[in-house]
Amino acid sequence: MSGIVAIFYPDSRPVSERLLSKALDTLVHRGRDDRGIWIGGNVGLGHRMRWTTPESLNEELPLQKADGRLVITCDARIDNREDLLKQLAFDRTSVSRVTDSEIVLRAYEKWGEDCPHHLIGDFVFAIWDATNKKLFCARDTLGLKHFYYYYRPGVIFALASEIKALLQIEQVPKELNEAHLADYLILRSEDKVSTFYKGIDRLPSNHSLRVTSAGMKISQSWEPRFSELKLRRDADYQEAFLEKFSQAVNCRLRSAFPIGAMLSGGLDSSAVVCVADRSLRSQNRDPLNTYSAIFPTLAKMDPRIDESAYMMAIIEKTKVNPHFVNVDDASPLQNMDKIVWHTDHPVGYLNVYMDSQIFKSCEADGVRSLLTGHDGDTTVTYGYQEFEQLAKRGRFIRMMREARAMSKNIPSRMHSVKRLAWHKGLKPAIPTAIVKAWRFARFWKESIVDDSKISHPLHLSSVNSAFRTQEELVRRTDALWEETSRKWPTPAEHHWNSLTTGLFSNMHEQVEKLSAAFGVEPRHPFFDRRLIEFCVSLPPGQRIYKGWTRSIFRFAMEGILPEAVQWRVDKANLGAHIKMNLLKYGSDEIEAAIGRDSWMIAKYLDTDQLRSAYNEFKMDANRKDPEALLLLTSMYLIKWLEHSGFAQEDHRVAFAGS
Repeated sequence: MSGIVAIFYPDSRPVSERLLSKALDTLVHRGRDDRGIWIGGNVGLGHRMRWTTPESLNEELPLQKADGRLVITCDARIDNREDLLKQLAFDRTSVSRVTDSEIVLRAYEKWGEDCPHHLIGDFVFAIWDATNKKLFCARDTLGLKHFYYYYRPGVIFALASEIKALLQIEQVPKELNEAHLADYLILRSEDKVSTFYKGIDRLPSNHSLRVTSAGMKISQSWEPRFSELKLRRDADYQEAFLEKFSQAVNCRLRSAFPIGAMLSGGLDSSAVVCVADRSLRSQNRDPLNTYSAIFPTLAKMDPRIDESAYMMAIIEKTKVNPHFVNVDDASPLQNMDKIVWHTDHPVGYLNVYMDSQIFKSCEADGVRSLLTGHDGDTTVTYGYQEFEQLAKRGRFIRMMREARAMSKNIPSRMHSVKRLAWHKGLKPAIPTAIVKAWRFARFWKESIVDDSKISHPLHLSSVNSAFRTQEELVRRTDALWEETSRKWPTPAEHHWNSLTTGLFSNMHEQVEKLSAAFGVEPRHPFFDRRLIEFCVSLPPGQRIYKGWTRSIFRFAMEGILPEAVQWRVDKANLGAHIKMNLLKYGSDEIEAAIGRDSWMIAKYLDTDQLRSAYNEFKMDANRKDPEALLLLTSMYLIKWLEHSGFAQEDHRVAFAGS
């Protein structure tokens, strides 16, 4: 984990060291171990170093080739090192000292602008190519490292790991992007480019960027393969999955410091912990540190929160060093000032305060790299789409057999044979043209909202109509969805699209910037490109098998996971602790926000609707999920508007006069 800055003046003005240093020093929290600046006339690169891997201990950035033709600054962890060391012909006697930045630079020498295609890992980098007078930059496949930039043709191009660094550069304007703010109000994130600051954009994941004095060009770096995998037996698929999953975990254990892992007791984090533990023990390395959020008091009020039995099953099976982080009495609104400063925008995910407590604990223990189980649900899907695929292929007997088995294994109203076979299988397999014709014949009428991609209707209805009407918000949401989504001609493309949504991009950025506040680098095995490519290519029958969801994962973990975890089909109700603690510890702050401070958001939100939501929430907090989410996001919006300076006095005047 590091921080980077780059400035390029196409008009050949020299880069000021003072200006580059000023921008770089706002990122001190991202790297206190070393600091470097390189300036070559109208180009400047800066770096803040945070050591994590063994190789990084000897790394000095920016790095310039001996002949002076290439210079790189980067925040990179390359996970296919062994393959690249061979392909790039490094001296085998010194490979243990080869840094990831050297690998990226030599990859650029060999493959040019195609080099990101060959790199697997989490990375952003900027390379100044003096021979061709161009700055070449790239971002990893899933956007796990972030990249913000400002470009004014013929005047300036600047990039940084965080927006706050860009705002130190006088040519970069500070202006609120109200279109992006409107997306936040309804919790839609399909815009993968814009930010809350007009003119400051993000390089989308899996893209590269080239800028010269003549202009800028952005290109996609890598295209996944969608050919269906063909193996002989079910056991072969399971063995192959375990190999890919183990590879994804093991390559993320490369660390010069103690390794940590989140452990919730769920299938995903538990599998990561067990596989990591086996690998570390086989190498005689120090035990894995696990971090688990617990709620002793709240669990007595709502037992659905309590995951301790599953956590203990994992701890007893392994040799991990467990840490339990008590967030029983933590307010979901705590440390909002610090959080919005580090994220540069209002946050949109609920567990931010719980994650902060875990990152803080890691920092205290000297853990700089933290494995997570995020988001195994999407990489290894539950598999319900397989009922439709089986129906489309005419495999009706297999479809019915799986429906009956699932109804028995995971009994619930949603798993009745009728719902699985008809609603998940046959009905969606009916061609769209036939469905539309039937609806037309029945004079079927659908509202613009009900037929849209709006997933939070309370948020939609709470937007001040003078700012954006519901119709405007829905049209933009649907347009972004159409623009950024594939047409899904195959289930594999549908699966890939679900992993590359704007929602994931935003979530990754929030988590990474929050963890950087504590000097912790999150590492996500389920977002390994090789594992994703394998899971996307699975044929029908491998995600649901013998009536089990996520079957390939479960069967592959035989003997690795405790049976109680391997075959569990429920999930903890972690939202309960957020709602209960929000009411218990946040009421005074909420009442102040919707009363005294509501002028800050009155332009954007219907404050009467917000007060009504709070009154509903107070009456039965544990049953008011939409209201709790609206209150939380509104609180963070107020705090960010205040912190950023966008909550102007003229808003107060307008509110007072209304």
